[in-house]
Amino acid sequence: MKIDYQMLKMIVAVPIAVLIAETLGLNFTGSAGIIAVLCIQPTRKQSFLIAGQRFAAGLLSIVFAYFIFDNLGYEPWTVGLLLLVFIPISNFLKIAPGIVTSLVVIFHFYETGTIDQPIIINEIVIMVLGIGVALVLNLYMPSLDKKLADYKKEIEASYQQIFRHFAGYLKGENKDLPKSRFNELKEQLYRAEEWVAKNIENTFSRQAHKQQDYFSMRKVQLDCLEQMIRMIEPLDIPVKQSHKIADLYNDLADAIYPNNAVTYHLDQVQWLKSYFEKDQLPTTRLEFEIRASLFQLLGEIERYLQIKNRAVTENCA
Repeated sequence: MKIDYQMLKMIVAVPIAVLIAETLGLNFTGSAGIIAVLCIQPTRKQSFLIAGQRFAAGLLSIVFAYFIFDNLGYEPWTVGLLLLVFIPISNFLKIAPGIVTSLVVIFHFYETGTIDQPIIINEIVIMVLGIGVALVLNLYMPSLDKKLADYKKEIEASYQQIFRHFAGYLKGENKDLPKSRFNELKEQLYRAEEWVAKNIENTFSRQAHKQQDYFSMRKVQLDCLEQMIRMIEPLDIPVKQSHKIADLYNDLADAIYPNNAVTYHLDQVQWLKSYFEKDQLPTTRLEFEIRASLFQLLGEIERYLQIKNRAVTENCA
């Protein structure tokens, strides 16, 4: 079984929290380890958020336990009453993730049958200790830059293969369109977005947001690819004009990388549109329909390039 960083942190957090608790002479030292494990999260942002929620809920549970246990006694039904009041209020205050931590505190009071200053201090220190150990360990997060760079290469390779397949189809060299590759590309983008969101929550850096912008651009372009597939599919009879668009697709495959300027290819699209308008009129209905579809296809290629152009311009600003 593979042990990831989060599991490793949990394994390390427990003995550290318990050892410190024992050194300080606290009661219920094992609870410090439990709270530490509960506060270990996949990202730094989630760690700080959960830590705040657990500490706030723990303090609130002490207040409720004091009033209910001290006035109504330490009975199973008073535990139920406490939770009946405490859980809805925790949900309302948006600190519900801290309910489990609060149960640890509540049952310490229940088991000792008393709530006085020493045990309240003990519980607060236990919470601070468990949460603190988790936060310190979660300050280290492995870099996701290499993983995201690998996704970027995979996605660009998929775009290249799809464009070259489009070119082959328009020239009559391929009989099918790359629909399975398109579905793989969608899955790659979905996974990449999950990782880039995690990277943002870990680093809060400008570079992480630039990575998000890149994958967002590719996701928007994905809609263009889907529209292109629908437009290209009926064009199974090559004509002179389709060969020219096929050459454009091969050029786009060579220039797939995000930093490549798109001005040249936008000019190519405009030249092809002008060429189509000035070219000899079609002689058959079928040729007319094919050329009309090719003209629409040029419009979709232009939209694809404009999306990239906006992204490049914004990143340079």
